[in-house]
Amino acid sequence: MILYPAIDIIDGKAVRLAQGDYAQQTDYDADPLDAARRWVDAGARALHIVDLDGARTGVPANLSAIARIAAALDVPVQVGGGLRSEAAVADVISAGATRVILGTAAFRDVEFLDAVLAAHGERVVVSVDARGGLLAAAGWVEQTQVPVSDAIRRLNQRGVRRFVYSSIDRDGMLTGPDLEGATEVAEAVQGSFTYSGGIAKLDDLEALASLRQVNLTGVIVGKAIYEGKFDVGDAQALLDRHR
Repeated sequence: MILYPAIDIIDGKAVRLAQGDYAQQTDYDADPLDAARRWVDAGARALHIVDLDGARTGVPANLSAIARIAAALDVPVQVGGGLRSEAAVADVISAGATRVILGTAAFRDVEFLDAVLAAHGERVVVSVDARGGLLAAAGWVEQTQVPVSDAIRRLNQRGVRRFVYSSIDRDGMLTGPDLEGATEVAEAVQGSFTYSGGIAKLDDLEALASLRQVNLTGVIVGKAIYEGKFDVGDAQALLDRHR
């Protein structure tokens, strides 16, 4: 399992939100490259980047920051936020993204999803973001009544094989992972997924790894590492022990 330090970008800065709420923003690095370099130097093998301006507006807004991170660091980067057109996906890949993370558009625009899968295949990840077990959309500001497991099964039928599962209720709250939700997602996913939300300590990573779900291949961590709750290298070493 791979640890993905999260780099969320607003107005060119590395920030964190609580439960996806743009009114609950904490700024950490004036230059997100500083955050990216810090995590890679500490032992990160990959990075998770979200253009929060793009997620809110529907158009990528921090391509220059993404490009600088991808060019400066020799690790894979997966990037999401505002990817609602084929041109936006192409722009992010041109900026250096190893994988692209689709959100709302993957559920609402079947032709778009099919086109991106046809063009980029295994580089495509779909983010399934849940509040109370139900799918959220449009940068988490819209709530649907669609159960997460149903959404995943529909996407599997269209050929999606990589997912990110985010527990919005726990995001940025340091309250521990949604183990029940992760187990439910693991049962639904045909392919692999990465978990995000609530990680606060190494024991939380241990709990996720101990689920022994073979299709759970990564975990995204944000606030805990920005606030020094544990070391990135120690976290990756713990996950390695569960191979």
